[in-house]
Amino acid sequence: MNRSRLGRSLLFRNCFLLLLFAVTPVLARADETAPGRDSKQPVNEAYTAKIKKYTTAPVFTSPLVDYLPASKNVPTPDAVLGDVSGAPGILPYAEDVYKYMRLLEKATPRVRVFSIGTTEEGREMIAVAVSSEENLKHLEENRARLAKLADPRSIKLDDAEADRLVAQSIPVYYITGTIHSPETGAPTALMELAYRLAVDDSAYIREIRDGVITLITPVVEVDGRDRMVDLYRWHLAHPKEFYPPLIYWGKYVAHDNNRDAMGVTLKLTENVLNTYVGWKAQVLHDLHESVPYLYDNTAGDGPFNAWVDPILTDEWEMIGWRNVADMTKFGMPGVFTHGVFDTWSPGYLMFIAAMHNGISRLYETFGNGGADTEERTLDPQDYSRTWWRQNPPFPKTLWSQRNNNNYEQTGLLTSLHFFNENKRLFLKNFYLKAKRSVTKPAQEGPAAYVLPADDPRLELQTELLQVLQKQHVEISRAASPFTVALPVKKPKKSSKKEDAKDTKEKEKDAEPASREFPAGSFIIRMDQPYSRIADALLDHQYWSPDDPQKTPYDDTGWTFGELFNVKVFRVTDAKVLDTAMERVNAVKPAGGVQGEGAIFAINNNAEPTLATLRYKLRDASMESAEEPFEAGGKKFNRGSLIVRGVARSDFDRAANETGLRAVALSTAPSVKTHPVRAARVAFVHTWLSTQTEGWWRLALDNLKIPYDYISTQTIAKLDDLNAKYDVILFPPVGFNASSTAIINGTSTAWGNPLPWKNTPETPNLGKNDSTDDMRPGLGWEGVAHLQSFVAKGGVLLTATDTSRFALSIGLADSVSVGTSQKMNIVGSVVGTRLVDAASPIAYGYDEKLSAYCDNGPIFSLSSIAGGRGFRRLGGRSASRPTGRGTADDPDFTVGRPGVEAPEEATAELWEYPPVSDEQKRNGIRVIPPANRARVILRYADNKDLLISGLVEGGDEIAQHPAVLDVPAGHGHVILFSINPVYRGETRGAYSLVLNTILNFDSLDAGRKLAEK
Repeated sequence: MNRSRLGRSLLFRNCFLLLLFAVTPVLARADETAPGRDSKQPVNEAYTAKIKKYTTAPVFTSPLVDYLPASKNVPTPDAVLGDVSGAPGILPYAEDVYKYMRLLEKATPRVRVFSIGTTEEGREMIAVAVSSEENLKHLEENRARLAKLADPRSIKLDDAEADRLVAQSIPVYYITGTIHSPETGAPTALMELAYRLAVDDSAYIREIRDGVITLITPVVEVDGRDRMVDLYRWHLAHPKEFYPPLIYWGKYVAHDNNRDAMGVTLKLTENVLNTYVGWKAQVLHDLHESVPYLYDNTAGDGPFNAWVDPILTDEWEMIGWRNVADMTKFGMPGVFTHGVFDTWSPGYLMFIAAMHNGISRLYETFGNGGADTEERTLDPQDYSRTWWRQNPPFPKTLWSQRNNNNYEQTGLLTSLHFFNENKRLFLKNFYLKAKRSVTKPAQEGPAAYVLPADDPRLELQTELLQVLQKQHVEISRAASPFTVALPVKKPKKSSKKEDAKDTKEKEKDAEPASREFPAGSFIIRMDQPYSRIADALLDHQYWSPDDPQKTPYDDTGWTFGELFNVKVFRVTDAKVLDTAMERVNAVKPAGGVQGEGAIFAINNNAEPTLATLRYKLRDASMESAEEPFEAGGKKFNRGSLIVRGVARSDFDRAANETGLRAVALSTAPSVKTHPVRAARVAFVHTWLSTQTEGWWRLALDNLKIPYDYISTQTIAKLDDLNAKYDVILFPPVGFNASSTAIINGTSTAWGNPLPWKNTPETPNLGKNDSTDDMRPGLGWEGVAHLQSFVAKGGVLLTATDTSRFALSIGLADSVSVGTSQKMNIVGSVVGTRLVDAASPIAYGYDEKLSAYCDNGPIFSLSSIAGGRGFRRLGGRSASRPTGRGTADDPDFTVGRPGVEAPEEATAELWEYPPVSDEQKRNGIRVIPPANRARVILRYADNKDLLISGLVEGGDEIAQHPAVLDVPAGHGHVILFSINPVYRGETRGAYSLVLNTILNFDSLDAGRKLAEK
């Protein structure tokens, strides 16, 4: 055996022994309670017969769920459903699910129902607690014990006291269902699960009931659930027709509702987060449906999130593999863990637990997108045997919602039982993870994050702090100035060998920097129980291009300070914790007015609430300064607002509500201005997807910016868009929607119309928008209407895929989109640079701005219409032709005097190429400078492009335009390669959109033409 093979053998053996030792304490014991019914307890024969009838094969059930115990007093789910859970043809509305849970509460003291909040549309969300009567009698005493474990500071980090609390406490296992509305099985499974936990007297279930408080939110996305039930009932009423897809889930977003655990912008996230933290739960187990038959991605693939505690990653492996083992022993095929889902992003709902010292868990089971029983044929990748899926699903099978419910309940019951048997271990780990969070400054660090009081964007700073407070992070404020040492920032390494020595010299000479922060600066201490989530949101992320995981599941970077465009300092100096400071219970915007006078000046620092103010004070006169100025002893940036015609009391109120600071002046400043009018805004969506644009709607609604929400079909019907609108926002469609799809929609050449309407048959549809048929797209008539709108002076704002669309219909002849060969930027934070500070779109921004990019379009500029110069033989050379001399010498021609060649003009990648003398000869295709795009922002140089996340092949987009203002006729087309409004995380870029709206009729302000 050679040395290499021997090394691998020893490594394998050591890893195996390590895994064995890690798992041994939680392996099945010989005396472990076996699953199965209590022979002394009668069975509900009719219900049990239906379970057997609707289960399509014996291997798709288990001894835990192949029967239902009888009860004289407690109603079974069929009391509300009219049939058993998982019966074909039955999907209950959320209200019906709640009705049943409240019937349980009335029938047994082992069930209690709690209201945990409402959705954006006002529907209720609930949590159902199921446990022994004794446990539910003493919920508050138990919560108090768990609270001490959750915050070890309350017991002075005393391990002995923690052990005493662990011995006395009942853990809380929180289960959530149907956050994704087309994944329909969880509510009925959880209805039946609640019944089983409350009624079943088998030893296996009784141990769960006595040892664990099971908390259940059966429907997370309540608005979407009710819409999905409408669609399914429409399908039942029209069995021979195609049924419409679920175009709207919640009020704003669809699948992305499970990416909101960082920004907490949705009500459902906030309600679940508050419930999890409020109950001091140890587990958050979220139920999904996508793959056969049960994928426990508790233990996912790498890379794991860098901020989770290694104790948690051990728990993932422990629980996930044990869950697979238990269900495999029942003979249930298709149960596996690990898979290909990376566990990097903390944006998933389940990650609320991971970031708050609990255990995050998630199931993907196999659903049919309704309650039909159907023959399902799998892709080979879904039924192939792999090392992590040794007992794969069948290639083809008849599948029912009852099968799905069997898998969900069996998985949950085995998990609950295993958790109960090892609850002392998991409760102690819960305490230890919290303790390690509290001791973070003395271990891996940092000691704190500081947000300085002199940040020019205090309103955005407030918004970031409010996100942290939603995460239950403690925030303090310095009572006096303080100074801390900051980590040395090493210079970025140069790729050039000749610069390596210079780089090393810079590193050698680098001195530890110190910084003084003013009184009032905010301090997020890391010696607190939830330091983990604050650290994860405020730190930078790095995903190596060489990482073995080549298909990141979601975003790879999300640094909130960068995306909010506010200053955040990571402080490793533990002295910061000795600063005199006070806890802040609620961070509120500190707006207001200084001075006296009837004219008010507001400095523009690219804060989104400037737009709120414009619409809040509709009757006021507002102007925007086109140059910086000084007034009232203050300096004001270009784009600052000058407000007249409003009472001081009304302005005071508006400034306080928006968090804006203004200076009252007796006379107007002497500076060139243009009016800022309240634009009439149309917001356009397709009937292909409303996923990505939903985040834009949410942002505008939160800022109270009014708009008309219309579809591409409406655009096609409106002959004169200019009569109704000044600005049309066309946000990203999502999924890289093609221009063809936007124009054509879904084919109408076959099938039936797909209505999305509010009718007695579908009472929850058609609230956001409606149509008789979702299939038609914008159409060529709609294209013509958009072209006319811009030509007549309208402003069309597009981003990512809709920018590609705008270019494809000829709205910006001087701009093209390049084809990437190697670029791979996966949901990352990238650097951009300000090119034209005089553009109203750029008002309030500094030279550098971090932005969100997900393989955005690569814009290139051409001075020649059509994007081509004269035809050349071969490609353009970047170096001199082959000849005499060195690379920098001129060539010569034998037999004649040398001639000096004219110097060729050059341009940067974000600039228009110079027009040659030859091109000017009868230059009918030379685009006049006034018709060329105005570059507002460009991407940073390649070495500065990555801020957070994954950037591979970034040289293809580095330095290219990131935001363009293209004149077209009398109007403008605004093109974004970045996505400025995304998941509530990119608030620092919002003003690029809002500035466009505010200055819609003055976008040419400050424009300078370099060439006549």
